[in-house]
Amino acid sequence: MLWLIESQNKELSIRRQCNLLKINRNIYYTQKKQEELMKLRKSKEMELKSKILKYHQIFPVYGHRKIRECLLREGYKISRKKVLKLMKELKIKALVPKRKLSKSKKEDKKYPYLLRDLEITRANQVWVSEITYIRIGNKGYVYLVGIMDVYSRKILSWKLSNSLNVEFLKECFSEAVVKYGIPEIFNSDQGSQYTSDKFTSLLESYKILISMDGKGRALDNVYIERFWKTLKYEDIYLNYYESVKECKEGVDNYIKLYNKLRVHQSLGYLTPDEKYYGLEKQKLKVA
Repeated sequence: MLWLIESQNKELSIRRQCNLLKINRNIYYTQKKQEELMKLRKSKEMELKSKILKYHQIFPVYGHRKIRECLLREGYKISRKKVLKLMKELKIKALVPKRKLSKSKKEDKKYPYLLRDLEITRANQVWVSEITYIRIGNKGYVYLVGIMDVYSRKILSWKLSNSLNVEFLKECFSEAVVKYGIPEIFNSDQGSQYTSDKFTSLLESYKILISMDGKGRALDNVYIERFWKTLKYEDIYLNYYESVKECKEGVDNYIKLYNKLRVHQSLGYLTPDEKYYGLEKQKLKVA
């Protein structure tokens, strides 16, 4: 019945309309107040969603906790759960690496983990590899494989691909072998690209010992996982590449700088190149 009351009616007052309809005026005004509060709440939610989208576009790696902190600094009073709820409604979430890109096939052979308690004392003693993904604008994802020398943390080779297949992994490995020689041990996860016969037979042809991470052991391949995080936070997320060509150029530039200029505390503040080639500390030159 409340919908029959016209607030803009000049001939009949609200009181008169309520009397005619036999409605208590308090009920009408309470309903009106609730409608106004609902409109105000929706307007505020739209404003908050706009702010959340803005922060997500600038900092795609921010989750609901960091976005809430930004909103609090702007003066908004909002809970963490509310930010999470609005982000779900907007269908956005922090852009972070996924733990697994592929699963091993049951029929593929698995190899034991050989790095436990192993003292790594020289270059080319142990290489590690992993595949991650990079978002390209709104066009989807490309896959990035890299090979690292554990002793020096040097990135020996890397490749981008539009699909998850073993061929770009083989190309990446072959390029590293041509440039740097043959490792004693090659460690990876149990993804289907690494456990496939095409790749393991290639490693065996060089008489390389094959090592694979154990199930549920997150730290087995931590060296290259840390590098992916560094690459994404220091380059990918900052530049937000719109094309594969841009991404390839950006990753290439970053890895060159990483190998040549990025000092590591764990390496006695040497760069990967200095550690790999057994050089003393060089004078760094940043263009």
